[in-house]
Amino acid sequence: MRAAFFIARRFLQFQKTSRNQSFVSFITLIAVAGIMLGTAALIIALTILGGFERDLEEKVIGFTTHIQVTTYTNQPVRYYDRVEQKLLRDIPQITAVTAYVAREGMVSFGDRTEGIIVKGVDDLPPGSGVSAYLVEGAADLARIDDGMFGCIAGRKLLRTLGAGVGDTLLVFGLQGHIQTSLAPNVMAFVVRGIYESGMAEYDDVFFYVSVPAAQELVNFEQAVTGFEVTLANVDDAPAVAETIMDKLGYPFSARTLFQLYRNLFTWIELQKEPIPLILGLIIAVAAVNIVGTLLMLVLEKRRQIGILRSLGATAGQVRAVFLMKGLLIAAVGTLLGNLLGFGVCWLQQTFQFFSLPSSVYFMKSVPILFRWEHFALVSGVSIALCAAASFVPARLASRLDPIKAIRTA
Repeated sequence: MRAAFFIARRFLQFQKTSRNQSFVSFITLIAVAGIMLGTAALIIALTILGGFERDLEEKVIGFTTHIQVTTYTNQPVRYYDRVEQKLLRDIPQITAVTAYVAREGMVSFGDRTEGIIVKGVDDLPPGSGVSAYLVEGAADLARIDDGMFGCIAGRKLLRTLGAGVGDTLLVFGLQGHIQTSLAPNVMAFVVRGIYESGMAEYDDVFFYVSVPAAQELVNFEQAVTGFEVTLANVDDAPAVAETIMDKLGYPFSARTLFQLYRNLFTWIELQKEPIPLILGLIIAVAAVNIVGTLLMLVLEKRRQIGILRSLGATAGQVRAVFLMKGLLIAAVGTLLGNLLGFGVCWLQQTFQFFSLPSSVYFMKSVPILFRWEHFALVSGVSIALCAAASFVPARLASRLDPIKAIRTA
């Protein structure tokens, strides 16, 4: 094997002693370049898709958590503390249950008015949920000295209104099923923080206040809209959602983030489906290049092959030489492809050269997620297929008649 590697390495050296050898060297470079570009393209594609999936999941969880529990009729839930305690007590996979209030409303500042979704939450811990996307101010929803509450709104919404941190907004709340009058409540809120997630469907409409403020705004009288359930492992969400429905019964409904945002996650999966086909096609083209390169080399080196056979080299040893050459081409191309793919992804992750419209893709730049299993998968398949493609020309080389090879060279 050491001798086969040595001879194969010698065959790879690009010596321009003749026009034919120069052509073989050029074909070899084309084969290496084909493998390099194919490997790099697939690594970049998988890395970007992984980044899309991670960022979408993180942002969706930041706004809705793993499981959302509501009622089928959208009726407010009274005695919600009992529901929270029951879920935490009976289902060990649950790490937190948070009651929330959500209703449609309108916000006004000056002569401008916009439709919003008012969402009342207990708290906004630093670095989690909406707090992770704060770009100005603080996550402070507490009541202010003069009786008004604090609020957090999206940057795009506030730009449309012409408001900023410290401004007072008028919010009109559409009352829920528990009503005392037909007229909407009107409350004043002071902007305490501004968030920007890059997801237009949130930044444009979600308006965060405290649970007591939301209850007062929509006349819920110590009731909530539903619960947001956080799990230790998001992969348990489908099973836990079924368990929640069994435990709580009618009229409660539990939906996972994968159900709430089925279109987004289905889109990601659809992008992944063609990857094996694309991988196969790119590597197949590279394998054809290797076959052509090795066949040209067999024709060019037939005299050397004849000499090796006459010196006692077996057919298996000659076959090993050309298999080793194919492996060397595949290894060099794959290594360069890994370096190119990693370099492009690292540059994008560091400098964010390629931007995206957040209204379409829910993020401002192309996301990157390095997973070394992607590098290993693409590299392994590339080298394996190229090695298999090398077998045909290697077999032809091993079957050359040494006397004819020397005479006709």
